[in-house]
Amino acid sequence: MIDEEKKHRKRRIEDAEEIEAILGVVSKEVPALIKGIVGSVFSEEAGRDMGKAAGAFYKELKESGMPEETAVRMTENYISVFTSLGDIMKKLDIGKGGIGKGGKSRSEVGKEIERKIKEKLAEKGLTEEEE
Repeated sequence: MIDEEKKHRKRRIEDAEEIEAILGVVSKEVPALIKGIVGSVFSEEAGRDMGKAAGAFYKELKESGMPEETAVRMTENYISVFTSLGDIMKKLDIGKGGIGKGGKSRSEVGKEIERKIKEKLAEKGLTEEEE
């Protein structure tokens, strides 16, 4: 019975270590992913592409016989889809000042995520000290 308990405890520790490793990678990669998205959405090239897309959209509406007022309104709505992402990021405080609330750096966000993960693992009794 004691051997079974040791095996079970060892498996829990291995699972916790695996989860911690996975989440450690996630805590480093997610901020980089967010930064990449921000860069691609707010780059000069993205702005040009959005302008071209809006122009093409408006042109297609007009060529299909859409009234001017309706074509303009629909084009504005079309552009708002692109720009609403920017509004969301502003609310989350993501942008040039850093990533995350209060302009935390990527490493600060990663460390914060890692700290929270370790706290949760400790709460569940899944720490390395159990070995």
